[in-house]
Amino acid sequence: MSLWKRTTVLAVSALTALAMTACGSTPGSDAPEQPSVLELLVSDLKGSLQKTIEVTDKSDSVTVTMQGTAGGQKISVQGVVDLGDPVKAEMTTAGPDGTPTTVRMIGTAIYVEIPAEDRASTGGKRWMKLDLATVGEQAGMDFAKQLEDVDPTKQVKTLLATEGVTVVGEETVNGARTVHYAVTMPVATYLGQLDAGARSGVEQQLAKEGVKEVKIDLWVDEEYRPRRAGIVMGDMVDMTVDYTDYGKAVNIETPPPAETADFAELLEGLKGLPTAN
Repeated sequence: MSLWKRTTVLAVSALTALAMTACGSTPGSDAPEQPSVLELLVSDLKGSLQKTIEVTDKSDSVTVTMQGTAGGQKISVQGVVDLGDPVKAEMTTAGPDGTPTTVRMIGTAIYVEIPAEDRASTGGKRWMKLDLATVGEQAGMDFAKQLEDVDPTKQVKTLLATEGVTVVGEETVNGARTVHYAVTMPVATYLGQLDAGARSGVEQQLAKEGVKEVKIDLWVDEEYRPRRAGIVMGDMVDMTVDYTDYGKAVNIETPPPAETADFAELLEGLKGLPTAN
């Protein structure tokens, strides 16, 4: 498999790994002292998580940095996510040789930029398109639904629906004061929170890898915005995502059809060709 094709596999792994993210006013001298946001994040766990969802849902975009491993592959991704409808993302991920590769996600389609030296094999096309709706159907998983959950509220909603969430404490993340939440749940509990279209495929994958429990961590700042999220699924996934620059203007465009090769069509064209012994 060529280097850029292996990069394509890594890009898909990175974007689906997580499919797995106001300070109080100062009271007057005669008014009772009001708890700070950090104190509320600690004392009112459910209410704070609900407010975090409401505040973050109003965000138009966010910058993300992902680090960790998925499926035995090291993942390192940086980029921006447009939280509109459909969700769009433009990421830079390191290929197997460390060379940065640009990946765009628009709805259910992923576009991987082909290195200039490899474009002769695709008729000079700059982008390779993968339709995750088709790939998911073949794999028995709803990748489209998973990718809709790339926004920062994914882990917040999971924690809100899960019993046993604990407050680890106050921590500083990328210069922001936050409260750290954590929960470890059985696989069955995690699966019960997934969309029905994705559940079967994820269950099979977790069972195959022998995953027994899922650990989720979340750091929320004083403006009720996720600053960091982490998920560990046995030896299968160990990912951390940092969220910065909420509301930053982004412009993620679909690559022109004239510059795009379709991966499915490429595979179809390879059928029937002689193979080396």
